[in-house]
Amino acid sequence: MSAQASDTLLTAANNIQPFLVLHKAAASSVPSSGSRLRIQTSPSSSTNPKLAKICRDTTGEEHEHEGDLEQYEQLRLEAFHRTWSKIQSTIDEVLRGINLKLFDQVLQWVKESFALVCATGRPHHAEVQQSYPLLTDVICKRIPTAFILTKNAEFVDDITTFRDLAGHLESNGCHLAKLSAAELSEKHGVGGCFRSLLRQLLSDVPDIASVSALASWYCEAENYDQPIIVIIDDLEQCSGDVLGELVMMLSEWVIKIPIFFVMGIATTLDAPKKLLSSEALQRLEPCKVTLGSPADRMNALVEAILVKPCSGFCIGHEVAMFLRNYFFRHDGTITSFVSALKLACSKHFSLEPLSFLCIRMLEEDCEEFWLDKFEAFPQQMWKYAFGLPSCASANNSSNSSSNMVEGLSKLLKLQKDWGSVLLCLYEAGRHDKVQLLDIFCEAVAVNPDLQTENALFVSKAACEKLSGVKSGSGKGFIAQVMNTIRHLPVETLLHVLEVWSNHLKGMSEINDKVKELQSTTKEKWTSRSTAYTGNGNPLNEKAAVLLQDVIRKYLVPVECLPFHEIICFKNVDVLQSALIGYPRRMVQLDLLKSQSHLKCSCCRSGTAVSGSLHDTSIMCNLSQEYGDVINLHDWYMTFEGIINSTNSKAKRKSYSSPSKKKSKPSSLEGRAMIQARFCRAVTEMQITGLVRMPSKRRPDLVQRIAFGP
Repeated sequence: MSAQASDTLLTAANNIQPFLVLHKAAASSVPSSGSRLRIQTSPSSSTNPKLAKICRDTTGEEHEHEGDLEQYEQLRLEAFHRTWSKIQSTIDEVLRGINLKLFDQVLQWVKESFALVCATGRPHHAEVQQSYPLLTDVICKRIPTAFILTKNAEFVDDITTFRDLAGHLESNGCHLAKLSAAELSEKHGVGGCFRSLLRQLLSDVPDIASVSALASWYCEAENYDQPIIVIIDDLEQCSGDVLGELVMMLSEWVIKIPIFFVMGIATTLDAPKKLLSSEALQRLEPCKVTLGSPADRMNALVEAILVKPCSGFCIGHEVAMFLRNYFFRHDGTITSFVSALKLACSKHFSLEPLSFLCIRMLEEDCEEFWLDKFEAFPQQMWKYAFGLPSCASANNSSNSSSNMVEGLSKLLKLQKDWGSVLLCLYEAGRHDKVQLLDIFCEAVAVNPDLQTENALFVSKAACEKLSGVKSGSGKGFIAQVMNTIRHLPVETLLHVLEVWSNHLKGMSEINDKVKELQSTTKEKWTSRSTAYTGNGNPLNEKAAVLLQDVIRKYLVPVECLPFHEIICFKNVDVLQSALIGYPRRMVQLDLLKSQSHLKCSCCRSGTAVSGSLHDTSIMCNLSQEYGDVINLHDWYMTFEGIINSTNSKAKRKSYSSPSKKKSKPSSLEGRAMIQARFCRAVTEMQITGLVRMPSKRRPDLVQRIAFGP
């Protein structure tokens, strides 16, 4: 390294190998990466067409209105975080509730297995620490093992399940250790995976990992009399030989050290037979547990976050259909659906100027909150609010704060009624294996014959847009539900009516009719139970007619209601381009136009590349000057010139200040830092897929990957 320090400046510049010893830069020599990376989270008016229109309409008092827009941007950002926090907490609660039955079942199995091991004849503390407990009884060598069938094609949904399972068992006194498929591989062997197990249990792991060390730890007073649970969350990805050897080793100690396995299986319960040898299988005492199917979990999630009032945020028909198809294209992965929904939520709050009104949509004082916000609106926000397409065709007599509050309150009430009716449909449809997500996607596009009090409120033009979606076809999921009701057994019909009564508690008129039909059905079924089979039963027909009437009056899609744009995201093109469009192309465009995203004046230097930009953005802009391949030397020299130009300007400013001492860093330190920044920027471009790294044949060239013109 001393020889390199004495080289000339040109030789040092040519040395761009990534294994150069790098020096830590002084705090003042390089701008903080955090400041350069701080990109505007809420899009400005230049990137939001709706806000841009408001800005164009503003005449005079530009600075005042610009401050108002920034304030509303902050409100929208806060509204997004609070709304998604509610949705995420609801998702976690629903999944935890579904998994809790499984967790309790596994915990009960652990207690029963531990009691059985203790009943077999547990040795004393001193006997446990004997070097090798030879057991002649084969039954005593079998390790209790719970095989959990997850039915998930993608392991990503199982990560949370097994993490929560580990926490549940640990909170109930069990000792926990988790082994991943990577640890149970040929690379690490049985010694490596057993050492990993010891590290999770013992505070001090000996140099030679042995079962006797685990036995000594278990004999301690605070560790004794509790089972050790080893969780292997992805059995199919493990090495069968390594896992089999681990099973054989631990089975010799199962009486003295009660170790139980919990193994996750994604495909079928026959997977252990295909993976393990017959000898290893004989050392396991299996117990089979099945997790709820992805469809069941999806039904519960849709009910909790899209049908029932959860956060005030909702989605339109096209977005619902896209999310449904996205869910099935990703093998029914709940995580993919939740990620797509979060993106839809973030897009809504970033694109809709009035979306911040969702922030207290479900709170008791929401009307007071809306009224305060409406009265503080600037003139252009008023024009935008009453210029919404859904309001232009509705029968609104005046553009006042009270009118907007009344409209949003009515919107909220109709959404609650809509959700109640939808759950009634699902309760009947589940007896014919109809999924809630399918009914939901059809219900948000239903075009009912609007009647009674809703006819004066609903936007007719908006409904006409949706009239072509499954309307009148008679072949949709709702039609299937209606047919199911007509053929339900009377006992099942009674149960359905009882559930309907619970869902319709807030709709007294309809609920009275349901209770009346329920009473009549129960009375006639009790007196003529043998004659009522359900097929052709007039009571079934009455239930179908009643539900049809409720659908016609209350199943009003949100896109037919005034002010729905405030709470409903329906821009499917934006969501589609973000999820399955051209992500690397978008990364490239963002890097090339990063000046428009940064809230600073130093990076806006016209067409020239500014040295104050993030290094990766500088590199991406410089790469546009090349063709398919980029010469690393030329690329680096140009990058170094831009950085040195920026540094020289900063030095001239510091020299002009008499209060600061001249502190010139060494040339080697400066060059090393620039080379390090260059290497990191190239690596980031490789990770994002914008360049391919040099090959052994041509180490001086990288290949540029271009997306679009």
